[in-house]
Amino acid sequence: MESQTRKQVLVTGGTGFLGSHLCERLLKDGHDVICVDNFFTGTKDNILHLLDNPHFELMRHDVTFPLYVEVDEIYNLACPASPIHYQHDPVQTTKTSVHGAINMLGLAKRVNAKIFQASTSEVYGDPKIHPQTEDYWGHVNPIGFRSCYDEGKRCAETLFFDYRRQHNLRIKVARIFNTYGPQMHPNDGRVVSNFIMQALQNQPITIYGDGQQSRSFCYVDDLIEVFVRLMASPDDFTGPVNTGNPIEFTIKELAEKIIDLIGSSSTLVYKPLPSDDPIQRRPDISLAKEKLGWEPGIQLTEGLQKTIPYFENLLKA
Repeated sequence: MESQTRKQVLVTGGTGFLGSHLCERLLKDGHDVICVDNFFTGTKDNILHLLDNPHFELMRHDVTFPLYVEVDEIYNLACPASPIHYQHDPVQTTKTSVHGAINMLGLAKRVNAKIFQASTSEVYGDPKIHPQTEDYWGHVNPIGFRSCYDEGKRCAETLFFDYRRQHNLRIKVARIFNTYGPQMHPNDGRVVSNFIMQALQNQPITIYGDGQQSRSFCYVDDLIEVFVRLMASPDDFTGPVNTGNPIEFTIKELAEKIIDLIGSSSTLVYKPLPSDDPIQRRPDISLAKEKLGWEPGIQLTEGLQKTIPYFENLLKA
């Protein structure tokens, strides 16, 4: 790539599931990538294959502290994203979302960088409308066990839009719905990784509630594609924009599909539903289709077939 078009791009949370895939994509697109992580949930294993690339730089840093680098674009993905991890240290989770946003926005302001915020469907809480559109304000418990993540991400969105209004910062906000694929943390408590790990070991598959609660599952490559498109979109399109797969499955259907694909002898066991766990979650992606020409191309069966071998290899290691 010509040096004039090669961008210096910072990815916070760059050794995590989504961050590591994004680093790969940005390098493939010909950019210089600075990957920042404090390794709370990320792992160097996810980016080992990138360390020899002269256009890739790994930096151990916690975004709750200021960072001084020269970059053209910032993707702010730093934050534990699964209940097991974000409830382990809820105060630090809120700090990562809020202080992290303040520090990255401050950096973007200093160096005039465009900045992307990885927000979440959790800003909608346990939604009262279905599917969720970006103009829905949400139904969130501000003092529950999930609040550190839900309200932290909501506050980060507030900061992004106030920095735009007050400092004319170029911002992009994506609300991420359930995503899966290789490089997921095997023990993060998320439903796809949980079910695959249990099915591969022929263990009972744990379903919380009656299994009729629904989710929509987006394969990671599709999600990274919409990130890149959103960042490249005109400055007057800020989002927030829903990013996810609008095809809905019950949790029970997901478990049965994984058992079938693996040929597992696992059975289903049912446990009580955790507090504030959303019953339905499905994105309306009309805005992403209209503004970014994007919709997911990889459906659940194909995506699971691409994901299962990753977990098989982890168990062999």
